[in-house]
Amino acid sequence: MQKIRMNTELRNKLFNKMKNVFENEDTQEREDFLSARESVDYHYDIAHKLAKQVVERSYPPEDVSVLRTFKKKYGSPCDVVAKDKCFYFAHSEDKDEDGDIKETKSHFDFGLFGNLNGSEYSDEDGKKFAFAYYREDLKAMDCNPDIYAQQNENKDNPHKTKHIDECSKALGHSRSHSYSNGDHNGMTKTFDDQYYLDVIGTSYCRSRAIACTKDEYETFNDWRIAKGNVVSKHQTWIDTIQKQCDQLKIGLKAYRYLSEGIELATELGIQVDEAELIRTNSTGLTIYNPSNLASMIKGMKNKHQSREAKILARKKYEESIN
Repeated sequence: MQKIRMNTELRNKLFNKMKNVFENEDTQEREDFLSARESVDYHYDIAHKLAKQVVERSYPPEDVSVLRTFKKKYGSPCDVVAKDKCFYFAHSEDKDEDGDIKETKSHFDFGLFGNLNGSEYSDEDGKKFAFAYYREDLKAMDCNPDIYAQQNENKDNPHKTKHIDECSKALGHSRSHSYSNGDHNGMTKTFDDQYYLDVIGTSYCRSRAIACTKDEYETFNDWRIAKGNVVSKHQTWIDTIQKQCDQLKIGLKAYRYLSEGIELATELGIQVDEAELIRTNSTGLTIYNPSNLASMIKGMKNKHQSREAKILARKKYEESIN
């Protein structure tokens, strides 16, 4: 049989098949990423339980209840209780170079897209965490949760922006910088709703630093480091896949025949069904078999049928179903 020549479609099919195998191999880098993601759930649980204790120490639940009663009675003038998922925690147990007590504080956001750098606004690392945390869910929705890792060394570009926006939308993330519970939906809202606590005051969180001990502060910091670890381990894992895929593209581009691509897959321990690859083109039609191709082409022709031929064809059809 004549060798089947490579074309763009066959290269893409082979590439996607092998890339999918790369992504599901039990490598050390993949295991490190999955372990980091599992660990962050533990840190979230510990940190939020502690946050509840610290916040309620400054804003006792009984005071919150009284203020809500006053709000019902007096309306907006007493509207000073709100739910929040981000807090400035501060301790004063460190000393500066002169031996004077100094305040150490930082912003901690328990939201899915919460920052990882202490800023009160969301940042790129917050998105990286969200995409990595819900990687499988986003893949199932035909999104690319690896876009940040794949484009790590590239500046913003239309391709990158497109996939970031698709992932954010799929997770139900609002572009608003507001921390209002109503800004998000879907998975983002479900995630965030776990971490809201009652606070007293009408000002932004920067001006209501909540006192904690140094040990408590370190626990919050450990949790934020765990979030960053998910991002870094995801980056390391995707880097290994990217390097493999870059070499794979070079090889497939150089191959003239499909058999060479099949041989490469076999050498990599990847089983590829050649018949499945060549069976259909992008329109889903079987075309490589000469008989099938001929039938398809013949079906495209406009053939004139006489009235008598049409009547005869109709009779044969009716006889076949009776």
